Amino acid sequence: MTIGTPNMAGDIARLLMLSTLWGASYTFIKIGVHSIPPVTLIAARTLLAGTILLAVIRWRGLSLPRDPAIWRRFLVQACLNSVVPFTLIAWGEQTTGAGLATILNSTSPIFTFLLAVFITRHESVTGRKLFGVVAGIAGTCLIIGLQALGGIGHELWAQAAIVAATVCYAGAAIYGRSFQGLNPIMPAAGSLICGAAILIPISLLVDQPWTLRPSMESIAALLALSTFSTALAFVIYFRLVQTLGSVGTTAQAYLRVPIGVGIGVVFLGENLTPTAWIGLACVIAGVAAMTIPARKPVTATCQ
Repeated sequence: MTIGTPNMAGDIARLLMLSTLWGASYTFIKIGVHSIPPVTLIAARTLLAGTILLAVIRWRGLSLPRDPAIWRRFLVQACLNSVVPFTLIAWGEQTTGAGLATILNSTSPIFTFLLAVFITRHESVTGRKLFGVVAGIAGTCLIIGLQALGGIGHELWAQAAIVAATVCYAGAAIYGRSFQGLNPIMPAAGSLICGAAILIPISLLVDQPWTLRPSMESIAALLALSTFSTALAFVIYFRLVQTLGSVGTTAQAYLRVPIGVGIGVVFLGENLTPTAWIGLACVIAGVAAMTIPARKPVTATCQ
């Protein structure tokens, strides 16, 4: 399959959409934690997103799997892909800016690559994928500006929590391959429902949410976070894990940065430096290297 085929073109479009949805999530979280504690914010996020997907499943005339073994896998996926990383990021963003959180989280393809090499060995390790990892990180640094990385070290625990969330995402991308053959909406909905089941009791015990007075901005951010950056994004995510693989899917982490820069240029009047344009080119090259399949050699046949 080449980039010119409909399936590959569709996967690239979905990768761009996922990058946009998850890129925006850091801003939504930053606004949300202004007046909603992290655990309660993420409990509400998983509950609302899971409910939306459950309604879509019912509307489409489908039903969730009933096999207990599948639900145990949903539970593991929930811990790796929502409960732990969502909460760590929300906690970290109480003191860490959304931009720096995006930089730290953009390293997920590196952890996925390393896990694939040293632990699962389920994906081929090629020079092109290695180039993609290096080019993506280099491009991210150029776009943000090396001076932005000077913030690392301040609020060390918050930043370490965001990096830990990134490791969880890497594990989730690999574990998500176990749902091959399932409609992508099933593991998306199942894992979110399991996540809500874990987080809601913790929220009730720790935050007593009935005593909170969240602002309208935080509520709006929560709704956008749940609907677009979680429910819709998870369906796209599980589809891409099946088609692009775990390393290819986590390459969207690199795309979050140039998309965020583009939004700033168009809507906020920000200017890009020459090095940022070079960085953007590096990011695109890195993502292409990790997501576009290599062409199979054509072998000659005897007549």
